[in-house]
Amino acid sequence: MGLSVAQKILKDHIVSGTMESGKPISIRIDQTLTQDATGTMAYLQFEALGVGRVKTELSVSYVDHNMLQDDFKNPDDHRYLQSIAARYGLHFSRPGNGICHQVHLERFGWPGKTLLGSDSHTPTSGGIGMIAIGAGGMDVALAMAGLPFNLKMPKVIGVKLTGKLQPFVSAKDIILEVLRRKTVKGGVGAVFEYFGPGVKTLSVPARATITNMGAELGATTSVFPSDEITKAFMDGQERGGQWTRLEADPDAVYDEALEIDLGALEPMIACPHSPDNVKKVREIAGLDVQQVAIGSCTNSSYTDMMTVAAMLKGRTVAPGLSVGISPGSRQVLEMISKDSGLTDLISSGARLLESGCGPCIGMGFAPPSGGVTIRSFNRNFEGRSGTKDAQSYLASPETCAAAALTGKITDPRDLGIPPIDAAVPSKFVVNDRMIIAPLSETEAAKVSIIRGPNIAPLPESRPLTGVLAGEVLLKTGDNITTDHIMPAGAKILPLRSNVPAISEYVFERVDKTFPKRALDLKGQGKAGFVVGGINYGQGSSREHAALAPMYLGVRAVIVKQFARIHLANLVNFGILPLTFENEADYDKVDQGDALELDVTKLESGKLVLRNKTKGIEIPLVHALTAKDIEMVRAGGALAYVKAQREAVPA
Repeated sequence: MGLSVAQKILKDHIVSGTMESGKPISIRIDQTLTQDATGTMAYLQFEALGVGRVKTELSVSYVDHNMLQDDFKNPDDHRYLQSIAARYGLHFSRPGNGICHQVHLERFGWPGKTLLGSDSHTPTSGGIGMIAIGAGGMDVALAMAGLPFNLKMPKVIGVKLTGKLQPFVSAKDIILEVLRRKTVKGGVGAVFEYFGPGVKTLSVPARATITNMGAELGATTSVFPSDEITKAFMDGQERGGQWTRLEADPDAVYDEALEIDLGALEPMIACPHSPDNVKKVREIAGLDVQQVAIGSCTNSSYTDMMTVAAMLKGRTVAPGLSVGISPGSRQVLEMISKDSGLTDLISSGARLLESGCGPCIGMGFAPPSGGVTIRSFNRNFEGRSGTKDAQSYLASPETCAAAALTGKITDPRDLGIPPIDAAVPSKFVVNDRMIIAPLSETEAAKVSIIRGPNIAPLPESRPLTGVLAGEVLLKTGDNITTDHIMPAGAKILPLRSNVPAISEYVFERVDKTFPKRALDLKGQGKAGFVVGGINYGQGSSREHAALAPMYLGVRAVIVKQFARIHLANLVNFGILPLTFENEADYDKVDQGDALELDVTKLESGKLVLRNKTKGIEIPLVHALTAKDIEMVRAGGALAYVKAQREAVPA
């Protein structure tokens, strides 16, 4: 039996385990990336490991999230990150150089390699033929220290693409169609691999749009083959020597399969407040729009920007709305300026925002109260835009541009504009002066780490032993995101390097009393429990959604089903992730109930939860590996690794 692209890369990198779906494996990581919202904590953890220099082939520290500098916190973190990169042998992408995923695709993506990133949209690089996985900062810190990444062997879902996209239908519409079919939990435990004749019609930036937003499926990652299209892109980036052909064997067998006729697709749109709430644009056409935002790591490439520029050229954005444009990298910004696209955008009335994440994470350019905002982004969770009651829609750059011109949600095919051909250039402007290369080991040893006053010491977790006795601090419903648990935005993101400070905002959008109640319970020596529904912890890889609750005294989270990255983050910080053996038992636990849980028999895979308030026992299960259990018992990954190293004779 032949192998798929994903299976070939995993086989080439497997360190331990068996390539059987659902079985634990460990893989070697070639590259890592961090961004500044997750990177500070990841590097504090890396420092705590006591490793003198990163062990990967290549590691890059990007600054693209916390770009708003209204006080010292963000610039202090950026200085810390730059000094860390210099001291430990990383590349450092300076503020303004661009969004990590766009820049990595352009300058570092390498077919056949593995990439682990402390950002859930790391799978963007799957568009160039990598196995690129989003993870918590702790997992990235361990990978930089030379340790393998642990996961369960994913099943491979093959997506066969046939035909060719019609004018004004683009890659965003493909991934929205996949989300419509599979939902935000349809990819848990899976890799989505794209194949078929339609693949040859898609550029690398288009492929990257699809793999980027595959994160919204809950997938481990998504991947495209590396072919002549990939080679042309890498040649244009002056990296053709790194290209290698990588395609599925003709007799490759997929665990699941679906087929999409590209020619039959039409413009799609994700309605509030979930990326899988997808409809055809024509179904809701005519809805008034107050804001349009084009960019993010999903749709900020040269081709995206030039397509929008061509649609807006000689026209003016509709009155009553604001249009923001965020080129994905300095390379993109320089090229659209050189090719007059920037002039067309500015002349139309669009506002030029920085080459960074910005409004996608609620860092500026928030919509008005109750406003409708249409965005070429990847997430439209409630409140993520920075405005609690805003209605966020996700669509292609073409559909966003149509709304910018009409002031209403509009099918771009109805504008009467001739088809746009913004082809991928054969040669890109290559200027890496904003990327600082690693120092030699000799020079690196002389570097002093710069720490601002907001960078607090790493909090320590406690070992998990005996019987947990406490109460349910919070009961949530389905599809709780990491934005619910640990919000982002201009107010909270600057506190990422100060866990006590950021912990004051845990579950702020759900229950503002949570932090105080949790600390009070912790002060009584009792354990905090959180109960949730299906797909708990979906969304961002932000490990603060586990780290801050750990600081507040949460010892166990009991749900119907976990999202992959959040489950791993809970283990990394010593919080026990459990699921109801019978989902109906979710209704037998309420906020405030007193609970007891004997955690001495984790190896059995089954536990009994005693609800003392209701006088009942509830069966729980978990899917933790033996190593996961050891880590939770130790109090988390950092404590576990330290203990392992201390046990080895010098």
